[in-house]
Amino acid sequence: MKLHLIDLIIILAYLTATAVIGIVLRKIAQQSKNAYLLGGNKLPWYLLGLSNASGMFDISGTMWLVTLLFVYGLKSIWIPWLWPVFNQIFLMVYLSAWLRRSNVTTGAEWIGTRFGKGRGAGLAHNIVVVFALISCLGFLAYGFVGLGKFIEIFIPWEVVSQYVPFEVKPEFVPHLYGIVFTAFAIFYSVLGGMASIVWADALQYVIMTIASIIIGVTAMNALSVHPLVVPDGWQSPFFGARLGIDWSNIIPEVNQKIASDGYSLFSLFFGMMLFKGILVSAAGPAPNYDMQKILATKGPKEASKMSAFVSVILNPVRYFLISGFAVLAIIFYDKLDLIIAGQIDFEQILPSAINEFAPVGLMGIILAGLLAAFNGTFAGTLNAAQAYVVNDIYLKYIKPDATNTQIKYTNYIIGLVVVAISVIFGFFAKNVNTVLQWIVSGLWGGYLAANVLKWYWWRFNAQGYFWGMLVGIAAALICPYILPPLFPSIPKDIILLYFFPLLLILSVIGCIIGTYMAPPTDENVLKEFYRKVRPWGFWNPIHEKVAAEYPDFKKNKDFKRDMFNILFGIIAQTCLVAFPVFLVIKKFNFLAVTIGIILITGYILKKNWWDKLED
Repeated sequence: MKLHLIDLIIILAYLTATAVIGIVLRKIAQQSKNAYLLGGNKLPWYLLGLSNASGMFDISGTMWLVTLLFVYGLKSIWIPWLWPVFNQIFLMVYLSAWLRRSNVTTGAEWIGTRFGKGRGAGLAHNIVVVFALISCLGFLAYGFVGLGKFIEIFIPWEVVSQYVPFEVKPEFVPHLYGIVFTAFAIFYSVLGGMASIVWADALQYVIMTIASIIIGVTAMNALSVHPLVVPDGWQSPFFGARLGIDWSNIIPEVNQKIASDGYSLFSLFFGMMLFKGILVSAAGPAPNYDMQKILATKGPKEASKMSAFVSVILNPVRYFLISGFAVLAIIFYDKLDLIIAGQIDFEQILPSAINEFAPVGLMGIILAGLLAAFNGTFAGTLNAAQAYVVNDIYLKYIKPDATNTQIKYTNYIIGLVVVAISVIFGFFAKNVNTVLQWIVSGLWGGYLAANVLKWYWWRFNAQGYFWGMLVGIAAALICPYILPPLFPSIPKDIILLYFFPLLLILSVIGCIIGTYMAPPTDENVLKEFYRKVRPWGFWNPIHEKVAAEYPDFKKNKDFKRDMFNILFGIIAQTCLVAFPVFLVIKKFNFLAVTIGIILITGYILKKNWWDKLED
């Protein structure tokens, strides 16, 4: 174990600080349901944006991204479109404002503003709650898997076991570590609610920024002494029909990783990612911590600014860290310990690189920062899960007249139950990539058809929403078990991405059949929704009725402007990812071009988006 006393002191100081934040903000959180779940809608957009960015700076995702950059080089900047990361651009341009205008507490509560009341709306509400809980549990398990793999490298069980009064099987050691460190995230998030999470995230972001700068500079210094030996094409973000990266003469094992990932036909993979990504982004935020941060803003304009700030404050800092570790891992590859259970596990690059290269003190900062990142993601997702159970099940069906004290203790209980279930999920998860692919390609694939139609088509009703979601979620849950035997030639880890069109078609069929099996949504509900949210799309019949009642009402004609801003926003966001990589590997000509593009796109967005924001 390379951890020294000063490293342990730094880590304990961070963990203690988060606990103090939870205790200090506990009384504020107990004032009301809104104060607990949304911070009373009093938090400024830049603080919520920083918190959202910090929550996305998680251990599991960072491990995955370091591995991608190590293997694929600059071409790896496209692979996070699997999420898709550019959904933040759709949110900043128009969807955050649309969502915030609804003035609700959760995505499930939003259903009432779009579909009204009745049996159909109840079914739609319930299916959103089910999806939200499955999604949150999946993300919590995803973080739990990454945390366990991460901690075990730094705190070997043989050192700790002599102080533990019970026996733990080796395969369950990471889970024990996960439970211990998860307890701190549970403590401050359950006690202090949204406000506690936001302020803890601010602390976490400061720690991660310090760690990122130190590691990035360390890698740049190493490059001054050692060459960066990588395959042709590694240092370029451009690609052809095939990936075109061959590690055979450098680290042959990496080619096996590329083959298992299934990214060799890169143009096909990229096209599928882009197709899915646009649809997922147009559907709006999934019901998780991202949506809760949007709903916690003071108003629609601030919701848009918050979503924009996430990309600006997250990508440069995160990728400076990622680039630093990837470069150090390539230069000193022979020093890394990547063997797990007799096989090379490239997801171990990040923790192994920290263990090998971080000096005393710096290791404590880095570990505190990455633990902070885990806690931020875990706490934000836990808060979202609590919001859905308490607001959309307990207060809606069980005890609508619950007092603040009853709500407080229900939040505590639900938080602990959700964590326990997510830990069980984590025990059965194979690896980080498996959970990630299931969430982004399977579960979200089933989610998107109904959630695209809800914004843009007036005739779409609650029954259509319910059946579209039900068919999509069921297909996402079943496909991992029935598709691999039918199509054994396709890599199992990415099978859900390539079968995304099938999930989409099934979900669309469910949406259409469900919609026309029932009458349209109540006209008054549709008029109120259209008047408040002001969406563009296929709303003409409703627009005519609203315009007749409100002669001053103006139709939203911003579709073309929004699409223009999205295009330039995605270009700017991608350059914010690329420029820290070019900086670390010292490609200063590409760096200058990238910064120039950022400045030009930033100016265009200032004039055509920021200056035209409205509530």
